[in-house]
Amino acid sequence: MSRSALRPVALGLLLASSALAAPDAAAADRITGRDFATRSEVFSNQAMAATSHPLATQVALEVMRKGGTAVDAAIAANAAIGLMEPTGNGIGGDLFAIVWDPKTGKLHGYNGSGRSPLGLTREWFDEQKMALIPSHGALPVTVPGTVDGWFALHGRFGKLPMADLLQPTIDYARNGHPVHETIAYYWDRSVPRLSQFPGFTEQFTLDGRAPRTGERWTNENLARTLERIATNGRAGFYEGELPKVVEAYFKENGGFLAAADFAAHKGEWVEPASVNYRGVDVWELPPNGQGIAALQMLQILEGYDFSKIAFGSTEHLHLLTEAKKLAFADRARYYADPSFHPAPVAGLISDAYADTQRARINPNRAQTVVAPGTPPSLDEGDTIYLTTADSSGMMVSLIQSNYRGMGSGMTPPGLGFIFQNRGEQFSLKAGHPNEYAPGKRPFHTIIPAFITKDGQPWVSFGLMGGAMQPQGHVQIVMNLVDFGMNLQEAGDAPRLHHDGSDEPVGAVTPMNDGGVVQLETGFDYATIRGLMRLGHHIEFADGPYGGYQAIAKNPHGGWVGASESRKDGQAAGY
Repeated sequence: MSRSALRPVALGLLLASSALAAPDAAAADRITGRDFATRSEVFSNQAMAATSHPLATQVALEVMRKGGTAVDAAIAANAAIGLMEPTGNGIGGDLFAIVWDPKTGKLHGYNGSGRSPLGLTREWFDEQKMALIPSHGALPVTVPGTVDGWFALHGRFGKLPMADLLQPTIDYARNGHPVHETIAYYWDRSVPRLSQFPGFTEQFTLDGRAPRTGERWTNENLARTLERIATNGRAGFYEGELPKVVEAYFKENGGFLAAADFAAHKGEWVEPASVNYRGVDVWELPPNGQGIAALQMLQILEGYDFSKIAFGSTEHLHLLTEAKKLAFADRARYYADPSFHPAPVAGLISDAYADTQRARINPNRAQTVVAPGTPPSLDEGDTIYLTTADSSGMMVSLIQSNYRGMGSGMTPPGLGFIFQNRGEQFSLKAGHPNEYAPGKRPFHTIIPAFITKDGQPWVSFGLMGGAMQPQGHVQIVMNLVDFGMNLQEAGDAPRLHHDGSDEPVGAVTPMNDGGVVQLETGFDYATIRGLMRLGHHIEFADGPYGGYQAIAKNPHGGWVGASESRKDGQAAGY
């Protein structure tokens, strides 16, 4: 055979090789750190903020420069991101937080999730012959808990007046700010779906379209709403004129949310739960959130010696995926509003139960069907994430969301915000712990995280993104503890996302095919091939891997910050 006859084959191999190498070829060549790191860690002496928007990070730092606490900074940044990144959050959504208080040397947890309308019953859904709560419109709307959460956090840990914390966002809302690239992308995707709902087009588009990257965005209605809150406090949102406007809007558009639901709302302080993973304590909030799933996974994985298992290897990703399947089967069975159905948290994260669950993993084969376990009975009492730290040593891990993208689409006139669609997360399956009921908190996906070492704060972090969050938290912890990555590398490393596990929502359809393992660019083909040979279904997915922000204590004094490149964020300090 002539050399010319071989040329097309060689060309094909070259093109294939080039295609595989393209992601690496497009990356910058760094002279330090791991090859997947996008930048160095950020260091500062006194204060640090890491958020998903650079302008919000600057708002947080300015608050702390003026003498505000890390909680003050977190509230100010959250308000700013609600304006600047409405694709993931806003005052129509819920909030969860973990705060390290240096005065008492302990962690405090806050659950700021809202409840379902008191006037909407399970029987109504039955009468409508509905098997699922819709993802958008009036029916999945629950009471927004964010503003109440701000005032609860501020009342315990704040210093500056709330009006001062909201003023930067009021100014940006009135005078405008440029829209960033990733936010513009998701905004553009939301407009076709949400434009059908009253008030959305008028308040969240420019002549019927999403703002483009770099275009200036203003929201005068939100400025006025925030001014009402700044002047009247919590009552400016949950009492008076605003709830009346909301009630009239929902009555007119087939919904049930009423002023009485606003008046009845109250978030609560909760005790964070923890497990020890190879010498560090990892902290999450208890249900109705899904943070316990991360702790269950870590308990299972601690039984394997990852000093002998390489990052990104077939064995690493197989064990991670199988542990996730086990934890998520329990998540579907037990996680719900503890006021209605307390989960056996202590049993779920116990060493004995982890040993039982670990024994169910076959190192040589992927599980296709995973039933929930039976934990021992023990006595026990789209989304944004941001973290802040101040000169006193206070650290805040805060996550806030409208749930699915920009939320329900329901946008009452003159208010400048969209209501969350968190109620979609209820189940309509009779007898399920997460079954819909009036005045009940739905299962929640958003979870802040924290790590302590020897009883002292080490890392405040989060990784937004629906069901990615607990499996993402586990990957961050493993990257830091098992694989020796620094704070920035731990977030930049390629991630795995497993999809298809049992869910505590909707029709609660059980997994029967093992689900799908989705892998970011960066894992070797040998690993992918090895996973397929173990029975895993592998696919590429565009965007389900979450967004990470983190702050750590610098052992030499001050702070270390990290913000990954998957979002538009920034870590900065002074």
